[in-house]
Amino acid sequence: MLNSDRRQTNNEPDSTEKPALQLLLFVDDRPNYQENTQVIQTYLQNLKSRHNFDLQIIEISKQPHLVEHFRLVATPALIKIHPPPKQTLAGSDIIAQIEKWWLHWLDSTIPSLQEEKQDLNSKKTVLSDNFNYSAEIIRLTDDIFRLQKEKEELQEQLSFKDQVLAMLVHDLRSPLTAASLSVETLEISLDRDESERMLQLRKKLFIQAREQFRLMNRMIGDILQASKTAIVEMRLEPHKIYMQSLCRNLGQQIAPRLKAHSLYFTEDIPEDLPPVYADEELIRQVMINLLENAIKYTPSGGKIGLSILHRTSQKVQISVADTGPGIPADTKDLIFDPSYRLQRDEGKEGYGLGLSLCRKVIRAHYGQIWVEDAPTGGSCFHFTLPVYR
Repeated sequence: MLNSDRRQTNNEPDSTEKPALQLLLFVDDRPNYQENTQVIQTYLQNLKSRHNFDLQIIEISKQPHLVEHFRLVATPALIKIHPPPKQTLAGSDIIAQIEKWWLHWLDSTIPSLQEEKQDLNSKKTVLSDNFNYSAEIIRLTDDIFRLQKEKEELQEQLSFKDQVLAMLVHDLRSPLTAASLSVETLEISLDRDESERMLQLRKKLFIQAREQFRLMNRMIGDILQASKTAIVEMRLEPHKIYMQSLCRNLGQQIAPRLKAHSLYFTEDIPEDLPPVYADEELIRQVMINLLENAIKYTPSGGKIGLSILHRTSQKVQISVADTGPGIPADTKDLIFDPSYRLQRDEGKEGYGLGLSLCRKVIRAHYGQIWVEDAPTGGSCFHFTLPVYR
């Protein structure tokens, strides 16, 4: 509140009398507004040297609830809050508007009845109390809304944490199985001849087992990290990836599963495919999940296909198709929801939590994932990744 300590002169009002005119000036601290705001403040200060009125200067960055209370749409703005009715001046010509209304405002402060003059102070007190009460209500409402949003975010983060833990524990089975098969094959080969072919096979099995153990080590690290915090973020470590090499490794990894289920596997990976920009381990997990689901749901003698298409100059599309039972048309979007499961899959693994996390991974790469009916029957899952630039 700006108060005057001037002594009374013949041309000045009594400074001991409480002003009947009350004004609020809302200002913005942004640089391009400061010059105009300073001009208005200087003008009002000059007025105060000749007239007795209350002026409060309110910075909107410090009291945004008052902006909402007075329903302001522009700053700077000058509001006459007493005597009623309330009046708001805003725009680039505030000084001109003040000059237009000033005499009318002064006249409105002169009581028409002696009774009104006697009650003026009590009315001002009530007005001030109502103003403070309304401002406090708005502030509390904002706090309640903010706390509710924070609660919802925390609940979502806790749910995501549980999903990540369940997925990582579930997906540990795939590399563990592949590594175990490699070690068992190595054990069997120890009693055989030491031919060049056998040495090459052992070397390949050692490499495969090492890769799977490395993958499991990262998963275990993710599980430990997730167990330490309630806020689990999708941590990306993107770099330049050649999908041809990644697909060859995945083909070797799932070969024992394909053979065990008597499934045919085809690949259509262009040699001139551009590299993508992605987190290799997370994308590997997405592809393993889709391929594992295809193996699980494709009957013996069926086919599974992996193909990649350079869709646009910015995107590459990866597709996994099978000849399984397919996905009902009305559930193609729902299967990516962690809480949804097809009725036929109750009590089974697959087409559940893994797809939900696959969607999170792909969206974190600014890509899309969806499912369509395969041309030869069954399902075809597609997802896109950004081309490396």
